[in-house]
Amino acid sequence: MEYRQMLNKVPEVTIFFWIIKILATTVGETAADFLNFNLNWGLTNTTYLMSALLLITLFFQFKARKYVPGIYWLAVVLISVVGTLITDNLVDNFGVALETTTIVFTIALLATFAAWYASEKTLSIHSIYTTRREAFYWLIILFTFALGTAAGDLTAEGLNLGYLNSALMFAALIGVVTIAHYFFKLNGVLAFWIAYILTRPLGASLGDYLSQPRDAGGLGLGTVGTSAIFLVIILVLVIYLTKTRRDQLPSPNVAEE
Repeated sequence: MEYRQMLNKVPEVTIFFWIIKILATTVGETAADFLNFNLNWGLTNTTYLMSALLLITLFFQFKARKYVPGIYWLAVVLISVVGTLITDNLVDNFGVALETTTIVFTIALLATFAAWYASEKTLSIHSIYTTRREAFYWLIILFTFALGTAAGDLTAEGLNLGYLNSALMFAALIGVVTIAHYFFKLNGVLAFWIAYILTRPLGASLGDYLSQPRDAGGLGLGTVGTSAIFLVIILVLVIYLTKTRRDQLPSPNVAEE
């Protein structure tokens, strides 16, 4: 295979990575609701607009020859919103059950992982320095967000666990994965992707818990306030990482792949 000469296109997995990821997943839930309901754009128009913005951002992400925090995390935030909207469209506009969307996106996610591994013989995010690997990476990210939205809504609403209990459950599962990795030697790549997938329903449930009215089981902060607070925190962290480069990975040795 011929490799593009570029540095790794994703950040180092640090505490900042997980903080921004969870914040981005929460924004994906609240921002989608804000655009759809508060601004009365509707699911269809909101989906068209956010998908267009995502495609533009991914164009610059793929064009870049190295990891650029601002572009990368903007793509994550937008793909979080689009992933939410995909699930919402299937459920609200087409009447597909949450159980069905959860199963379908799980199968799609596993199939994409299988295709990625069959093609590249690795699922490590430490080696995203070819266009093909990056394409697999972002497709996986999209499916994790769509699946997380369906799974989060299914547990919180479909199974009547409530937003807070649902968030606590997914947080506990992430804790189990973390313990399994550090104390029982669970494979690092497998542990990363399980935790990554689980952060999406965690963020979706957290976003609903913060933004939904009290009579619906939330804290009543609203989608505007929740989205604004989390976006400001994301922006501050991205500026910090851009200046300090604390999440920069070393250049990969292509010859070893």
